[in-house]
Amino acid sequence: MRIWYFNLVLQEDLTEEQDDALAKLASFHDGRISLAERPGYSWFVCSFEAETLTQAIADALSRFVDLPGVLVRSVELDEIALDENGMWTPAMVLPPPPAEAAPSTSGAPSRPKP
Repeated sequence: MRIWYFNLVLQEDLTEEQDDALAKLASFHDGRISLAERPGYSWFVCSFEAETLTQAIADALSRFVDLPGVLVRSVELDEIALDENGMWTPAMVLPPPPAEAAPSTSGAPSRPKP
């Protein structure tokens, strides 16, 4: 078993009623899942122990049964989560070669240089 890190992004901000319900749910206060918010964007930061990332996500999602009306839009792995999960790999994208003078593709004849 290992600890997996990921974010559960919500479809919408929590309503006042959902926020009140969340405050009363012990399953959201065990240190493995915590709400993060900014205007127009809410997500849960998660760290769950499981054999696989899929099992960790399923464990986190199972908690939402007790929080009606809250929809998880996506599961995201940011650069920190990728690093913590051992999934970060260095990537290198080479710039394209310098553009050479190419014939005009507009169909209009090119003007001769003076």
